[in-house]
Amino acid sequence: MTLKLIIFDCDGTLVDSQHMIVAAMANAFEAHALMPPSRTDILGIVGLSLPEAIFHLVPHEPDETILSISEGYKTAFGELRLDPANLEPLYEGAKDAVHSLSGQDRVVLGIATGKSRRGVDRVMTAYGLLEHFSTIQTADDAPSKPHPGMIEQAMDAVGATPENTVMIGDTSFDMEMARRAGARALGVSWGYHPESDLVEAGADHVAQDFGELMDCLQRGET
Repeated sequence: MTLKLIIFDCDGTLVDSQHMIVAAMANAFEAHALMPPSRTDILGIVGLSLPEAIFHLVPHEPDETILSISEGYKTAFGELRLDPANLEPLYEGAKDAVHSLSGQDRVVLGIATGKSRRGVDRVMTAYGLLEHFSTIQTADDAPSKPHPGMIEQAMDAVGATPENTVMIGDTSFDMEMARRAGARALGVSWGYHPESDLVEAGADHVAQDFGELMDCLQRGET
């Protein structure tokens, strides 16, 4: 029986981190006497590695400023994270989906995210989900999305092939990354990019909730 690799994005797909991300970004920009980007603009770059994301927000700033804002964001996010009340909530249905999929024969789960490995470990451990993922690829390990490196490394780690790999995410970066890696692309509507952007980037299907997502996976559809 063929091994199936199901890879989830983290922020905007499994967990809702938008309030933390927006607050930390505003803090970092204000610390550099810069006007914080709009909430829409900030959520539009979720999924990219941090320096890449900052560059998209302020492309005309010098490299040293972009790197400094990136460090400021990490500091601000870390400070927010110290308060247990700020733990990013799981989307409804996410925990049950992970438990159900990880219990299926010949199915392995992975994560591919612009989040740091420390951040992934923290939130997945808090919800008792870390052990369900056989491979975790982060911005610490590979080029930023939409480069296919994270998916390629995940496939290598578990011995999966592109035709039996599915990438699930909420952003156009996730969909484009899947296409570049030769994997199937399954979008979700509850995250940070409009559904139309996911379709334009190559999503085979966009699920409206975790119930629909599970139906698609069970039927082998994307």
